[in-house]
Amino acid sequence: MADKTVLAIDLGAESGRVMAVQFDGTALALEELHRFENPVTEVNGTLHWDFLHLWREITAGIDKGRPLNPLSLGVDTWGVDFGLLDQSGALIGNPVNYRDPRTEGMMEAAFARVSREEIFAQTGIQFMPINTLYQLMSLVVGRSPQLAMAETFLTAPDLLNFWLTGRKACEFSNATTTQLFNPTTGTWAAGLMEKLGIPTKIFPEIVQPGTLLGEYRGIPVIAPACHDTGSAVAAVPAQTSQYAYISSGTWSLVGLEVDQPVITPAALEANVTNEGGVYGTYRLLKNVMGLWIVQQCRATWAAQGDDHSYADLTEMAAAAGPSTSLIDPNSPDLLPPGDHPARIQALCRTAGQPVPQTKGQIIRCVLESLAHEYDRVLDQLARVAGKSINIIHIVGGGTQNRLLNQLTADAAGRPVITGPVEATVLGNALVQFIALGEIPDLQTGRDLIRNMGNIERFDP
Repeated sequence: MADKTVLAIDLGAESGRVMAVQFDGTALALEELHRFENPVTEVNGTLHWDFLHLWREITAGIDKGRPLNPLSLGVDTWGVDFGLLDQSGALIGNPVNYRDPRTEGMMEAAFARVSREEIFAQTGIQFMPINTLYQLMSLVVGRSPQLAMAETFLTAPDLLNFWLTGRKACEFSNATTTQLFNPTTGTWAAGLMEKLGIPTKIFPEIVQPGTLLGEYRGIPVIAPACHDTGSAVAAVPAQTSQYAYISSGTWSLVGLEVDQPVITPAALEANVTNEGGVYGTYRLLKNVMGLWIVQQCRATWAAQGDDHSYADLTEMAAAAGPSTSLIDPNSPDLLPPGDHPARIQALCRTAGQPVPQTKGQIIRCVLESLAHEYDRVLDQLARVAGKSINIIHIVGGGTQNRLLNQLTADAAGRPVITGPVEATVLGNALVQFIALGEIPDLQTGRDLIRNMGNIERFDP
């Protein structure tokens, strides 16, 4: 059987890449075609993504993949951010980065109009200031002319899909991250939007993963799970339903795969989220700040003249020994970019704990804090879902931090299976291959991924 190829376009908070995923009927193989930075630019105090830069790089990567005669291509990105189009389909301003401070005070502004309980009942989504709902509230409260002239709302991957195909649609898994989708009705939460002053007319149709959206210069464009975590979870090589996953990267998405959203008082109290998955599933999870904290520590030290690799920092943390202090990785102080080593020390000092001094001690404190937070969140999720967890799968780039993998197994008292590193790309490709009829179903795809190797086990 000749190799069949699809292109997976995967954009993360730090970088993007165009990957070729090949299937010969028995095995999957990966080839990186093009990698590029995803810069964030501050203009007049506002943090913006550069989507025209991303478009140029994406199309350059697709051109590199053309000699492989791809059957299709698919795009996944991070969640919550969006672009607004005018009546002519032109983008109204560069999309704003979710870490921008425009959402400060917007949760309170929303709760003044609609109770926290009602918002959760209609959306089932974790309350975080970065959510699309609060970004749009900042436009409502500020009487933004951009919102007044908007004709169409598109999340980040949907904007790119529109540029690729001309079709205005929001893919299901990414739509659920907005806190504006009602999983009970399967539609936009129009009643909630009306109470908040968000115009409902700008929200387009919602399509499921596996939908053929159109073509880009002769190549079919298929929507995978356009939310990167949705694609990553699709690639978890699980063999049992009693598993939890951690999609480990800039953010750590800690969760369970469930058949129905869990929208209960206990879920609200635990502040969990119900995000859409593939083929009728939901991802019951919580966002944990993740390796963003380590990234910011590295950037701070690099700016001071000490440019350490991530591997170097992990070695320093291993040599530092067990940490005598733990922080809350989800502290609001750690959300914006900046001097995270100083912020970590300040959090420890405020809590009356020993203050880590060396780089190794600071990184060890971060990694142990993440591992303990993973355990706490998994226990919460198990109680909320009424489900037991026998094994933890960690996927994504964070799996390369073997110290964090072992610390997670130790903190949770459960075995950890790591891999694949390229879970998002593989999950993106699996949905394309299934839509094309090349792979029969998701479990077959997960079995193929498990057989690729590079899977490692860490016991407590």
